This record gives sequence, C-alpha cells and structure tokens, in this order.
Amino acid sequence: MSSNGEHKICHNCSSAPCCPARKKKPEWTVRASDMARNTHNPIRKIVDNMKISPNPAKPMIALSIGDPAVFGNLPPAKEMLQAVMDAATSGQFNGYAPATGYEKTRDAIAANLSRPEAILTAKDVVLASGCSGALDMCISALGNPGDNMLLPRPGFSIYKTLANSLGIDVRFYDLLPDKDWEVDVAHLESLIDDNTVAIVLNNPSNPCGSVYGREHLIEILEVAERNKVPIIADEVYADCVFPPQEFIPLATLTTEVPVLACGGLTKKFLVPGWRFGWICIHDRHNVLQHEVRPALNSLATRILGPNTLIQGAVEAIFNTTPPAFFTNCLNVMHENAIIAFSIFSKISGLKPVMPKGAMYMMVSHSR
Repeated sequence: MSSNGEHKICHNCSSAPCCPARKKKPEWTVRASDMARNTHNPIRKIVDNMKISPNPAKPMIALSIGDPAVFGNLPPAKEMLQAVMDAATSGQFNGYAPATGYEKTRDAIAANLSRPEAILTAKDVVLASGCSGALDMCISALGNPGDNMLLPRPGFSIYKTLANSLGIDVRFYDLLPDKDWEVDVAHLESLIDDNTVAIVLNNPSNPCGSVYGREHLIEILEVAERNKVPIIADEVYADCVFPPQEFIPLATLTTEVPVLACGGLTKKFLVPGWRFGWICIHDRHNVLQHEVRPALNSLATRILGPNTLIQGAVEAIFNTTPPAFFTNCLNVMHENAIIAFSIFSKISGLKPVMPKGAMYMMVSHSR
C-alpha cells in the first residue's frame, strides 16, 4: 500500500493488495505430482519394455497378458460388430454423454445383471473406461491417504497400483493354493483395523483361475459384515467358468454388506480394447447413499464416461449376441487349460494348479 493509502499491483501478481516480491527461479523446475510418482504398474512395465528375440524357427507364444483378442482366434461375435456399426451410423452417439453414462445404457446393464436376490436399476450403475477404470473410481471414492485396503495375494497388480498412487496403504490377505486358492479367512480378518476402508475380492480370479463357491463367498461376507467393511468385487470374469463350476455374483448372497461390483465387456465379450466397464452399486440399507454414491458420480465427471459409440451399442450387444458365442469361447479356453495343465504336469519341477475359470493358470516351481 502506498503512502496515500492506495493499493498498488506488483509485477508478481495481478490483484491488489500486492504481495511481497517473489524471488524468481534461477532455472526451470517442473515437478511431477505425488500421484504420478507413486504410480507403478509392474505388469505393464515388464510387457511394454520387453525386448526379446524369439527362436526364428518357431512362432512365439505370448503368455504375458490376458488379452483374448491378441491372437485373433477368439473374435467378437458378428452381432456385436453390427451393433457398433449401427450405433455409429445412427448419428445419435457422437456427442458427450452424461458423466455416469446414458440412462438407456445403464438401464440395459441393470436389466442384464439383475438377479432376484440383487435387483439393480439404472441409478445403481456408473459407467467407466474399462473395468480397470471402474476399480479406479471405487478405490478413489473409498480411500484417503493413511487408510488401508485389503488385497488378495496372489492378485491383480493394478489394485496396489491404484491404491498406492493415492497414498492408500495396502495389506495382502493370503490365498491358499492347496485349497484351490480360497481366501485364508482368518488371515483376512486379522488384517482389519479402524483404518480399513474396503476389501477387494476378485472372483473368478486373475491370476489364479479360481472360482469361489457359495459357502466360501458367505464366509468372506461374514467377515465383512462383522467388521462393517464394504467390498469392491472385481467380477470382470463373470461367467467365464469351466464346467461344472458356477459363477455366483457376490451381491446375491448378502443383504447387509455394501458391494461395489465392477465388470465390463472386456473378458466375457472378448473386447478389452473397447474400454467399456461399469460399477454396480448394491446397497440395501443405503449405507453408501450420502457419501459414496455422490463420490462416484463426482469422479465420473473427470472423464465423462466411456466411448459413446459403445454405450449406444450395449443394449443390442446384450440382446443379440447368441449363447453359442459364449459356449464356444469357454470351450476353447477350457480345452487350452487342459492342454497346458497336461504339459506342465509332465515337466520336472513344475506343479500347475488346474484353473476353474478365467484365462490364467498358476504354476509353482522347485529349484
């Protein structure tokens, strides 16, 4: 302020009253955010930077990532492609959609995934860019720096990637290889404290290939109910199970535990590149009503949902893709799992665990 009482604007800011003169930086210093520096995806780091020279006399078999589209032997159904083409040529899906997705699309997902024990409506569905995007939103909505989440071990590495990037601590509960990778329920419960904000459960499992039965899922839900901890259910491999296994949606087994069920078109429909996922909010007693639902809606505004063309095609994809498409895909995956299990079983030092579903097999080795 000058001697006559007038405010002056300094050269370092654009508003009055002026601030103290800021010392200029002697050189450029542009820092990355803590979130970016804390983000590490070990799978992508290995796969994206892998430089190998395969035997020129033999075709390479890539076993590094669960992409059903990579070899071209499992193409999407022609009805799915037609649904996307119809959406594109309709001219109705070229603009921005509502942040949580078109209501018609969310309605179609709710109708497709509803079960008598777990009814969904459009308001219970939030769309995301792939199932990974759905998981990101759930973890972001529930956790703050210093909170902790419980993750499966072995498990999909992206859970830790997403949590650690936000300053959320992770605690790993063990899966038991001698019990078809069931959760060590006692160990799971021992990890819970006042700062535990969620349990992440993956069924069917990546990378174990396990499929949990009704009784075991109820055991896990009982832990969550006793300790009042919600569950983020990664169910992207829903229905990708081998006979005589049955996929049981977690939310159909509880009326008490809030469940955020994440899924997408990625695995069952064999189109990971279409980046279409969803969150289904199962919350019978409105535990998530006042904070978590609004939080998910707010997070959806960051990217305004997944590709609108796919949103426009989803209802037709659900309604026209023939059951024979899914049967054929499962037959191929099951046959390949049997072949791989047979081959690994004959190799000294390797001990495979026959998967019950999904696209993976765990193999232990002895030196």
